[in-house]
Amino acid sequence: MQNRFFKLLCMAMILAAVAGCGKKDVPAEVPPLVKSQQVSLSNLADTAVYAGSVHGRHETNMSFQVGGQILRRNVQLGDRVRAGDTLMIIDAKDVVQQANQGDAQVEAARAQLSLAQANLARYSELYNEQAIAAAVMDQYQTAYDAAFASYQQALAQAAQGHNALSYTNLVAGADGVVSAVTAEAGQVVAAGQTVLTLVQTDELEVEIHIPENHMQDMPIGRPVQVSFWALGNIGIDGVVREVSPMADATARTYKVRISLPKPPQELALGMTASVASSGTNAGAVQNLVVLPLSSVYQTGEDPQVWTVGDDNTVSLKNVQVEAFGDNQVKVRGLVDGDIVVTAGVHRLREGQEVRLAEGQRS
Repeated sequence: MQNRFFKLLCMAMILAAVAGCGKKDVPAEVPPLVKSQQVSLSNLADTAVYAGSVHGRHETNMSFQVGGQILRRNVQLGDRVRAGDTLMIIDAKDVVQQANQGDAQVEAARAQLSLAQANLARYSELYNEQAIAAAVMDQYQTAYDAAFASYQQALAQAAQGHNALSYTNLVAGADGVVSAVTAEAGQVVAAGQTVLTLVQTDELEVEIHIPENHMQDMPIGRPVQVSFWALGNIGIDGVVREVSPMADATARTYKVRISLPKPPQELALGMTASVASSGTNAGAVQNLVVLPLSSVYQTGEDPQVWTVGDDNTVSLKNVQVEAFGDNQVKVRGLVDGDIVVTAGVHRLREGQEVRLAEGQRS
């Protein structure tokens, strides 16, 4: 009897244990934690900043058209001048003598012309009376033509000499600022020798120099941002106006001129400027993203990446690979705000829920 009771008790305990095991909860699957990168189109292009300085668009190296000794310099470095102002004066004594010499040559040529004209008239009458041969008449006609040509030449030389009198005054051709003076009173200068530089201030520009591997950053007509340290680094719009076709022989950089459609009123020549350019061009930079090479998932012909949706599920998105680098790849086809899985892409499946590390979604 006792053995039977003991057996029943054991069976009851076993049944209770089995029943308890059947009610145990199975733990839910925890979404895997993935490493990701959020796409930001504002950071797609490598922004390059170049240092430069303010220049005038028109910078004229001024010189006298005749040589001589400088008698007076009327301007100082930095002076503002107006069109028509006399900047320098050279000694005109030699030029006056050249003009007088020209006038004397005109009188001599006029006298020769008068004689040739009188001879031609006299021998024309004789020829009409058939008193001389045609050959003699031709000689006097030729003499008259030569005298007339000599007279015209003397007139031209005299006019040139009188014009030279006005060249003894160096006159500003436009409003501007004297940015350099390379000659002083008492110095003897030759015709064409630079004595000062005049910068027209009605149109200011910024000049920068860029290396040859960044030439594509500055095509003509490209808008850029220009800031000036002296004016609080406030950015203004600029446009690339001119790119030198030849590099500097020493620095191997290319000169670029940036026009300023609306320059600040306080802007002055020589101020330090910074020019910011964002990569190659807007069309080429758009949607160009640099990702780790481990982000690319490819099982067929088209490369893809896993993107994380708002519900934290992943889906494949086609991309176009532009270039490979050191463990990096440049792709197109993503939009601003996309979250791309950058590691473990071959362990994911379509629609799978994942977890993002803290701070990986803005």
